[in-house]
Amino acid sequence: QVQLVESGGGLVQAGGSLRLSCAASGSIISINAMSWYRQAPGKQRELVAAITSGGSTNYVDSVKGRFTISRDNAKNTVYLQMNSLKPEDTAVYYCNADVRASIYRGFGDYWGQGTQVTVSS
Repeated sequence: QVQLVESGGGLVQAGGSLRLSCAASGSIISINAMSWYRQAPGKQRELVAAITSGGSTNYVDSVKGRFTISRDNAKNTVYLQMNSLKPEDTAVYYCNADVRASIYRGFGDYWGQGTQVTVSS
C-alpha cells in the first residue's frame, strides 16, 4: 500500500508565497514522475507541474516563472514552491506519483488527499 500525504496549503494574500510538500510512504520499490495537479471550483483538474526521477520538469503556462517543482528522491518527497500567487491560483492542490509498489507488478498511479490553497485579492 502506498500513501501520499500533502502539507503546506493555506490562505495567503496575492503576491505571497506558499510551499507545498508531498511525502510518499509505504511499500515503494521506485517512483517515476511526481506531479502537482489542481482543481478549482467548477473547473476540471489540471496538471500544474511535473518532475521526472531524473529532475526534468514541465509546467503549465500560467505558472511558469512563478512556481518551482523539486523532489528529494531519498525522502520520496516532492515540493511545489509557489511565489507571486494570484487569486486565480486558488484551488485544491493534489499530489500524484507513478509508483512501483511491488516487484510483481508495474507502476501505478497514486494520489494524495489534496490541500487547499486560497489566495485573497
